[in-house]
Amino acid sequence: MALKRYIDPIAQFMQEHDHALVELASLNKSSRSIAEDGFSPAAFRKLLRALQFIDEEVSVHNKSEEDALFPVLERYVEGPTKMMREDHRVLARDFRKLRKAVERVGMHRKDKSAARELEAVAKGVVQIFVNHIHKENHILFPLVQKFLTKDALREVARRMV
Repeated sequence: MALKRYIDPIAQFMQEHDHALVELASLNKSSRSIAEDGFSPAAFRKLLRALQFIDEEVSVHNKSEEDALFPVLERYVEGPTKMMREDHRVLARDFRKLRKAVERVGMHRKDKSAARELEAVAKGVVQIFVNHIHKENHILFPLVQKFLTKDALREVARRMV
């Protein structure tokens, strides 16, 4: 029987955060471009790619945190995970607003108010998400590393699969 290689779940979450920050920067830049310079197919494609990333990657990432990491950490401490779950709910709500704003710009390419609304919604999503990543990287994950044993981290890794 082959031994399964252990993957550090915290390192994986942080790597996913780094990727998310790149996509969030692209979302911010492309929504600002559309608001300031008008609709462009290139900026809109970048928006759609960021939206797809959020729909596919971020939802899996957040579910993995909630199903794999949080239950194990909650054996030791609960407050931080409640705050992170609430952030996930707020982000999901704001992602829905973002999707609608992108659709509106796609249907009304010359509508400056739709472009300004898109920029405002995107800016809000980016701000909330960047703050959330900061809280996890600098508060939650150090807590995890303080409280969880190697066996508990292995359990988190197994739950993530």
